[in-house]
Amino acid sequence: MLYVLRIRGDVMKCIFCGQNTHVTDKREAPDGTRRRRECKKCMKRFTTYEKPEKKSIIIVKSDKRREKFSKDKLKIGLMKACEKRPVSVDKIDKVVEEIEEKLLRKGKEVKSDMIGKLVMNKLKKLDKIAYIRFASVYKHFDLKELKEEIKEL
Repeated sequence: MLYVLRIRGDVMKCIFCGQNTHVTDKREAPDGTRRRRECKKCMKRFTTYEKPEKKSIIIVKSDKRREKFSKDKLKIGLMKACEKRPVSVDKIDKVVEEIEEKLLRKGKEVKSDMIGKLVMNKLKKLDKIAYIRFASVYKHFDLKELKEEIKEL
């Protein structure tokens, strides 16, 4: 059952009677903190979970539109580039996580071309063919530019 918790200052209010509670047990978990609470008045117990909220990242497109960053969209693009290549899903997931972490450090708004460059750098190290596939779409290569890029690799 999901409860909306009432908090006034640092005091958690009981979900049953609205009076003050105290923490009887606290445990750290990988995704946050679990607290067992007891009401000082009605003596009922309940559990709360606390986890940090991730900053949201806004992507500024080349036409100045803004959209929320999507890990799924990034992963789909990487999966397409790596299709039929010897690149595991675990490696792709790792690249997605690394790019997200880098974006979170950059600030609230990030230009889309920065993401494209990050992806190309990661793919260049991961799989050259996947890099060429992604770069050819991202950079809108013509045949001459594609040949030059292949020569550089």
